[in-house]
Amino acid sequence: MTPFLAKRITIKATLCAVAIMAAIVAYFTLSAGQPSGEMQVNSRPSAAPGVDLEKRITAFTQGFGERGGYRIPTATERRTVTQGVALLLDGKEEAARKRLAEVDFTVQSFTDTVSGRDYAEVADAAGSSGSANRGWGRVYVNLGVPLTWSVQVPHPVADQETERLGARVLRGAPGGVMVLAGAHRTAGEGDSADVAHRTDSVFHKVIEELMERGLPGVQLHGFANESFPEFDAVVSTGAGDRAVSEARTLSAALTDEGLEVCRANVRKCKLSGTSNEQGQVAAEEKLRFLHIELARVIRTDDSRLDDVTEAITVLTKRWSKS
Repeated sequence: MTPFLAKRITIKATLCAVAIMAAIVAYFTLSAGQPSGEMQVNSRPSAAPGVDLEKRITAFTQGFGERGGYRIPTATERRTVTQGVALLLDGKEEAARKRLAEVDFTVQSFTDTVSGRDYAEVADAAGSSGSANRGWGRVYVNLGVPLTWSVQVPHPVADQETERLGARVLRGAPGGVMVLAGAHRTAGEGDSADVAHRTDSVFHKVIEELMERGLPGVQLHGFANESFPEFDAVVSTGAGDRAVSEARTLSAALTDEGLEVCRANVRKCKLSGTSNEQGQVAAEEKLRFLHIELARVIRTDDSRLDDVTEAITVLTKRWSKS
């Protein structure tokens, strides 16, 4: 072999070795930057970069029909969803996701484009619209802040625009949790979907979990104008009296917004919610619970809905600082 040929072979070998080493380095560099399957599971999924919370909620509820679309969950299903929500409340999102997946529920996080706050949504993966899901509802949790209060919507669509009001109240102050029923109140057999008057629903069990954590709550309802024509709103503490000071605060704020308010802690009012099941639990445990009824004329006027939101936000801001 000539010295020239030997030199060429040596150069080629060196170049091949360099190429191989470069490929190995590139492989491991890319691998280090690419999450493994386990890391992908642990990463936090999100919806679109920006989501309008109110539109997201109303897109869900617009599919609700007066009949069909609700099944009473079993005790195991209620317990599993509630345990998953509890894990989420504790900040254990991955554990919550795994637990909720056992009953085909998902956890998705997003930033509300109006408030700029981050929320996690617990939702039924079986269907994205009211007619396709099992009717067990949704839970929205403000992320990254201490949780200090809840807003509850037991009769979306049936009590027209309470779902819209709930969304506005949730985004009005930090630290909120929204519990939203997943079906029209007449959707099930008998009164099975009327979650304000049942204890065998996901809605009720989740609110019980919030109560165990000491979170005060306001529950939103609506009435026909002719049912109580003298008043625009009824504010009550339900079956208990632990939240009388909060009822005074809310009633005063609503009055400042120009509403005629029947104050159940002052006089006898229709629609005061004394048979409300969540209010019954609050009364037994001496927890703060408010029941608010709004006339349809108020709920269907967008500017008046904003007025009510402002009034309730006076209270939720106080709760968020407590």
